Amino acid sequence: MIERGEHTDRVTVLQQEVEQLRSAMVSHALIDQAIGVVVTVGGLRPEQGWEVLKHISQHTNVKLREVARVLVQWPAGGPLPEVIRRALPRAVDHARRLDGDLSCGAEEEEEAVIRDRAS
Repeated sequence: MIERGEHTDRVTVLQQEVEQLRSAMVSHALIDQAIGVVVTVGGLRPEQGWEVLKHISQHTNVKLREVARVLVQWPAGGPLPEVIRRALPRAVDHARRLDGDLSCGAEEEEEAVIRDRAS
């Protein structure tokens, strides 16, 4: 037989788990949307978009969820923090280099376009 205290503890643990899962779902959706922004702006594939988000987060010391949040708000006129604005072209270039997807001279042109959009 389950004691009342054990039941209460189990309910508390399950409630915490449900809250964590809800938070993870929201984060996942936000990250997917940010990947879409990066894919559109940078002309990348989704896998490369994911690499861009990771690269920005790792090289700016900004949590991935926060990077995703500002990138999702950016197309609607949301501010793009300077640290992320500067990291975005480098991260796009990095993602392309990982895939060997650079054509001769195209990286400078693409970086300029991304930099202009980020300004």
